[in-house]
Order: sequence, then structure tokens, then C-alpha cells
Amino acid sequence: MTKQIVEQIIIGVPSTDGAGVKLLRVLHGPAMQRRLDPWLMLDYFSSDVPEDYLAGFPDHPHRGFETITIMLEGRMLHRDSRGNQGLLQAGDVQWMSAARGIVHSEMPQQEAGRLAGFQLWLNLPASHKMQDARWQDIKASSIPRWEDGRSGFLRLIAGHLPHQLGAFTCVSAHQQGPLEQHLSFPMIIHGELGSPQPGDGSLEIPVSKGHHAFIYMINDGLTVDHQKVAGGAMAVISPQVDRLTVGGHGAFLYASAKPIGEPIAQMGPFVMNTQEELMQALEDYQRGRLG
Repeated sequence: MTKQIVEQIIIGVPSTDGAGVKLLRVLHGPAMQRRLDPWLMLDYFSSDVPEDYLAGFPDHPHRGFETITIMLEGRMLHRDSRGNQGLLQAGDVQWMSAARGIVHSEMPQQEAGRLAGFQLWLNLPASHKMQDARWQDIKASSIPRWEDGRSGFLRLIAGHLPHQLGAFTCVSAHQQGPLEQHLSFPMIIHGELGSPQPGDGSLEIPVSKGHHAFIYMINDGLTVDHQKVAGGAMAVISPQVDRLTVGGHGAFLYASAKPIGEPIAQMGPFVMNTQEELMQALEDYQRGRLG
């Protein structure tokens, strides 16, 4: 019997965050957070209308999880309460482990043009929620890249892939993504499939058995296991499979990770295990003890 690869398809919901930035919220809510544990949130933002993004994300707190920001187009400046500052440009990635707490801002550094990218929230186990916050900028040039000799490419942000992946060959010095996290072992791939040649053009992505995985389609034209998935939608992958096949033409973001299996209690930018811990996080923020 053939295993079903796509468990369900989730359509992104138009939303706003920060000081009014327009975005598509794809992964959110308790049910989907439990299903895709340890992934807590996926937002996709993309607009060339300055009013959609100029207000940015002024100072706001986080505790209990990690944020992964992937810039596709435009420029965003990060500042935080620990004195860190970094400019994210097209292709760059920022990994911030908020852990016991940090206050930061993410502000666009442009007044025109397109601003586009993703933000992922990755949960931390209880044993690491109250550790010191950490922050890392990852330049586009340090992200391993695979190419298929046409217009297709893969960028490995986290995880490991073989040197040869179907028609895709690694053109970088190594096959390990620069974001290394040994708690839930995430794999994150940003890629694009070009116009397929006859009888060709599909990509097999290995999935660690039991890990929770999804693939978000940036635009129309792609399939998962020969099933069409529209742009702006996310396919939730069955935890019983060890690989998925992506075909067609278009860009995507794939993510997988080992589930934590702990209770999730969330209050806005705080993600802990109990309501009592959430109230403590709120009090710590109000008293200036966060980061």
C-alpha cells in the first residue's frame, strides 16, 4: 500500500503584525502547533508597496523559543536589548534564540522596492527555555547551494544533504547548513524548481522518520507527490514517510524537525510550558527583567 505523503493542506491567512506589516500567517494556533511540534509559527511577507512594510516591527519581547528570519528581498535591521545589531540583506538569515528573554526590533531599511521573506518560530524544550539568549547573522554566501544546471537551486539553511540530490549538485564546499541546532535537529531548505525537461524536473527531499515536516509554496506551479499545492499554501507531510517528491516549477520553503513532545502554553510573544510560567514572563517583561 502506498503511503500518503501529504496529510493536509493549510491556506495562509492574510494578517498584520508589528506596527502594521502585512503578511501571510500560515502556521499558527494550538492545533497546528501540536501537530507540527516544535514549529510554532510560519509567516511569509512580500510586498513592493512601502505602506505594507515601512512601519516594521518596533521593540517587542520574546521568551521560550527561537526565531529564524529568512530574507529573500530587501533589507531589515535587527537591534536587541543585549546590544546586538545586524543588517539582513537579500539571501541572509538570522537565528535568534530568545530563551529566557530578549527585547528586539526588526525595521526595514528601505523606502521603496520589494521586501520579502519568512519568519519561523521554533520551540525550545523546558530544559533550555531559561538559558541565555543567543543571536547569529548568517550571510547568504555561507549557505550551501545546490544547482541543477538550469534555473533550479536549493539553499540549505539547516540540516545535511548529500552532494548529489537527483539533478541537483552541491556547488559549495560543504553540505551542512550553517544553522546547527542539536535539540530538535531542524532541516530548512529554500529552493526553486525551474522549467522541467521532459520526463525530468522532480526533486526528492529526504525526511527523517518521525520528524514533523511541512513545505510552503511561495507561488503556484508546484506539486508534492503529484498533488498540486497552490502558492500561499502549506502541505503538512505525514510523519510516516522518509522522503517527499516535489515537481513542477516554482519556489518553496521546506522545514522539518524532531518533535519535543511537551505542553505548549503561549501568550503572544511568550511560549512556555505552563500558564504560571507565562505570567512570570509577563511580570519579568513589565519589570524590565527580560534580556
